[in-house]
Amino acid sequence: MKLHFFTRIRSLLKSKTSSLKRNHQSSPEISSAQHDSENVVAPPEIISKPPEDQNEEVVLQKTVKKLHFGSLEEKEKAAIEIEKLAREDKNTRNLMAELGVLQVLVSMVGSDIAGQQIAAVRALIQLSHGSNTNKALMANAGICSKLPKNVEVLDQLTRHGFAELLLSLSSLTNAQLPVASSLILPFLMDTMNSDSTDMKCKEICLATINNLCMVLENIAPLVINGAVQTLISLMLVKDLAEKALASLGQLVVTQMGKKAMEECLAVPKSLIEILTWEDKPKCQEYSAYILMVLAHQSWSQREKMAKAGIVPVLLEVTLLGSPLVQKRAVKLLQWFKDERNVRMGPHSGPQTSRVSSGMGSPMSPRSGEEGKKMMKNLVKQSLYKNMEMITRRGNVNMEKEACRLKSLIISTSSKSLTY
Repeated sequence: MKLHFFTRIRSLLKSKTSSLKRNHQSSPEISSAQHDSENVVAPPEIISKPPEDQNEEVVLQKTVKKLHFGSLEEKEKAAIEIEKLAREDKNTRNLMAELGVLQVLVSMVGSDIAGQQIAAVRALIQLSHGSNTNKALMANAGICSKLPKNVEVLDQLTRHGFAELLLSLSSLTNAQLPVASSLILPFLMDTMNSDSTDMKCKEICLATINNLCMVLENIAPLVINGAVQTLISLMLVKDLAEKALASLGQLVVTQMGKKAMEECLAVPKSLIEILTWEDKPKCQEYSAYILMVLAHQSWSQREKMAKAGIVPVLLEVTLLGSPLVQKRAVKLLQWFKDERNVRMGPHSGPQTSRVSSGMGSPMSPRSGEEGKKMMKNLVKQSLYKNMEMITRRGNVNMEKEACRLKSLIISTSSKSLTY
């Protein structure tokens, strides 16, 4: 093994030396008529390499040697040095893979020594940047099976490292990254559900979940591992809501994802609450989209939404929301009209094959009149509320403008005139 390793190192260094020689020989020569004193160049200068290249090769050779054959302490130092070298040069990343560095680092990830583990994780993060080949080699080396089973024993720095590494690997296809048969999803769920995990680490995990949701084969493992419940709990945190809702928007258009959301008790009440977040227009748009998918051709879901008070919120959103959320709110309001006149035809929302059990059911004239009266009262209440809100905002703006003009007059009158 050692002989094979040193043979590969020597061949790589020789190829680099020969390329340097060709570069020196192909450079234009200086005219002898103009520079007689500089016409002869000493042979050592032709074949010698710059000191920087010599140092780089020596450091690389010693580092890789320590990583393969050194002690535990030497391997940890070598991993730290590899992280620095991989960050500085992209070609070095490819060279590391050829020298079998990735397999050794992956084996170090499963170490019980905290310093050695985080050093290997950081080195793998740098080696994975901009190289799908290196990512695939890490997956083939079994990085998914090296993830820790107990998140609580990890410090924040180590959690961040594993989260960043999984985010980088999540761009691989399902064939390259075996999500269903690995510890990726349990690690991500435990990290996001842990109260000791900080917001930044949870954001990284949510970005990883969002990448995994783009692969259809990952939907079933995500639902089985409780991704829907975790995302619903995180969407009520404003700093994490947008990323959580984006993933839910991808899950809800699948049969398993939609069924899991329908069975969740917090839905649709939590989504209706998000519609009232005026300072988060993107979250309002995601929430309205998910509500459209849940309500489409589902009388039971529309009934749950109506009991949760969605109609007044939708009326408010149609007046004060962004253009996109206004369109979605109007579409939802159309579905909450008299059920006898609703026709669930083609629309801008997603089309599903489910048939509502409540469509076409007979309704008495009396109940229809009561429904119309109730809708008129709700519209009036919403309009009065919106007018009060708009008036209140206008008064606040006028007070601010008056205070600004007053301060401007006082400041200008206190100054001496220029004429």
